[in-house]
Formats: sequence, structure tokens, C-alpha cells
Amino acid sequence: MAKRERVVRMSVEQPLWRALMAYRIGTMIYAVLIFVFARDRYERPWVAVAFLAVMCVWTLATLPKVANAASCTKRFLIADLAVALTGILLTPLADQHAQSVDGPTLPTIWTAGAVLAYAIKGGWRWAGFASSLVAVANIVERGHPTRDTLHNVLLVWVASIAIGYVVEVARASERTLARALEIEAATRERERLARDIHDSVLQVLAMVQRRGTALGGEAAELGRMAGEQEVALRTLVAGGLVRPSHVSEDESEGAVVRIVEEPDDDAPVDLRALLAPRAGARITLADPGAPVLLPPAAARELSSAVGAALDNVRVHAGEGAQAWILVEDWPDEVIVTVRDDGPGIPEGRLAQAEGEGRMGVALSIRGRLRDLGGTAELISVPGQGTEVELKVPRDTRGKAGAR
Repeated sequence: MAKRERVVRMSVEQPLWRALMAYRIGTMIYAVLIFVFARDRYERPWVAVAFLAVMCVWTLATLPKVANAASCTKRFLIADLAVALTGILLTPLADQHAQSVDGPTLPTIWTAGAVLAYAIKGGWRWAGFASSLVAVANIVERGHPTRDTLHNVLLVWVASIAIGYVVEVARASERTLARALEIEAATRERERLARDIHDSVLQVLAMVQRRGTALGGEAAELGRMAGEQEVALRTLVAGGLVRPSHVSEDESEGAVVRIVEEPDDDAPVDLRALLAPRAGARITLADPGAPVLLPPAAARELSSAVGAALDNVRVHAGEGAQAWILVEDWPDEVIVTVRDDGPGIPEGRLAQAEGEGRMGVALSIRGRLRDLGGTAELISVPGQGTEVELKVPRDTRGKAGAR
């Protein structure tokens, strides 16, 4: 069934931009209130009114500029810091006693918003540059800086650099996450294709090799060539058949882009309808009388795993072997058991087959169930046949969405 892709964006950095927008509005209101309640002490209140008006208009007009990293350009950062520095240096002109009483500057803590924009946009180095300019402006404005002035300057400098460093760490973590998602997607896609190849091409090549060897003559040569191609294809499957799927990072927002597959149709599927065609003269199917409903992807994968188990019965137990399929429908899981009356599997044979690149059980059976959050248990006693128990949880939506 066809699948479509959707893009999911995740960004640790984006909440910082939203917080900065709220900070700029809040500190703008705070600066205006400080002036209103202390307007009597200003020798030139018109200077303060003019600057605060410009600051308010600038803050509200440039809110979109601090919405994300792409909008926050270098030109805006320079202009924003210039407004903050101008407000600091204009303070003695509006309030001549500000230097002697160590009062607040005209922009007050609004200035820190300009520094924080540098920190979020460019990291700790940009933050250090902006906070240093603010520190110089504060020292010049005071003339004879007090201990409180130096304390406030140092606090802004350290805090902005710390925030800038945290932003850089967050961006590095997002790049690491993007790479991890890329590797995960590549691994799962490789395993999926390996299962499909095992269920089709490799089975055919193995059959051609056996029949050609049995017939002899020119057919034996064809069988030998088919065997060589089977080995080469198994090597490709085991060593990495697929290039990593595309997982990109939007550097302007620090967003990780992940490709998620979604099934087009989420209607439950009756597992019995998928297993019924597998029954035959030598394969007996026993299922409940009621429909066994599973999500489409889970039903198809479980049916394919049953098919892989039956293929192993035909290959290893012989064409004359008898097999039984038992379907159990429980409230929280579905269990399908495939049992045969063949000679069984010698101890250690599965590990040896995986080491040789023959990953029918590892990929076609266990790999499918693992992707669904289920399990596959194989029990075999030499001379007494083999039993494969497949368990799939009733709700596989969380597992399927992670692929």
C-alpha cells in the first residue's frame, strides 16, 4: 500500500525566541512605568519621553525580527544595540542626578534584550561582544562607576555569554540528533529491503541453484551462476544496501527535519484474510471464528513473517513436510504459531547461518516482529520438528510511526 511522507520540524532554539519576544515587551512596559513614577526628578523629561517613544515604536515594529533566527538579521542586531546604547548615553542628559544617585538608565533592563538577541543568534562570542559594548556605555554614563554598577555590568556579561553557550550546545545536539535519525532511517530501510529480497529474489536464486545442480549438464552451470549471484546479493544485503535517507537541518532556525512515513489507509485489516491463501494440502490453518483485526502495516508484516516461516519449512523440512498455522486473538496481542513435522534444526545452526549471511530468520521473521514491537520465538528439537511463535501487540501505532 502506498505511503506518503510528511515533514516534522523540531527545534530546541525556537522557545528562546518566543521568550525573547515576551521579554522585550515586558521590559518596554517596565521602562515606561519607571519614568512615569519618577518623572519629577528629570531635569529634561522631554528627552526621556522622546527616547521612550522611539524605543516603544522600535520594540513593537521589530517583534517579527525576533521571532526566529532567519528574521533576526545582522543589520537588525546592530540597529537594536544602537538604540540600547543611545538610551544609556542619553540618561545623564535627561536626568543630571542619575550619575550621583546611581539611578536606572532610560532603557533600564530593556537593554539586556538586545544582548540576548546576539546570544541566541550567534552564540557566546556574539553575546560577549554585545555585552562588552553595553558595559562600556554604562561605565561612560556613570562617569565614576560604583560597585553596584560594576556588579550589574558583570551580571549581564556572564548571563549573556552563558545563554549563548547553551544555544551552541543545543545546536550541536540537534545536529547529532539529525545524524542519529539518518542512521536509524537507513538501518530500517536496509532491513526492510533485505526482508523483501529474501522473500523473493534470494528464494528464487536458491531454488534455481538446487534444481540446476540436481538436473546436471547446462542446468548445473546455470545453478552455479545463480548460486554466485545469491552469495553476492546476500553480501550486499548484509553490508549495507541502501544509502541514508535524507534528514536535513534548517540552519536558520536550528530545526531538525525528520521524514516520517504515514500509511494512506489506517482501516484495520482482518489477519485471517491474509493467511487464508497460505493454507493448502500440507498446510493447515486454524483461526478464530471472529475477525482478527490489526493495523494494515502490522497485519501485512505478520503475514509476511508467517510466509517466511513456511518458506523455511519447504526449504529445510522438504516439500512433503506438514505444517500447521494457529492464530490466537487475545485482548492485548495476537499470537500466530507455525509448526512443522520436519527433522528440526540442529543446535547452533541459526547462529551459523547468520554468520554466513543467510538471515532468513533474523530479518524476515525476527526483524519484522521487532519493528512492530513484537517477538519471535523459535523452538526446535532435532527429529521433532520446529515451532515458530510470533507475538504482535494489539496497538502497534507507536512502533510504526517511529519508522
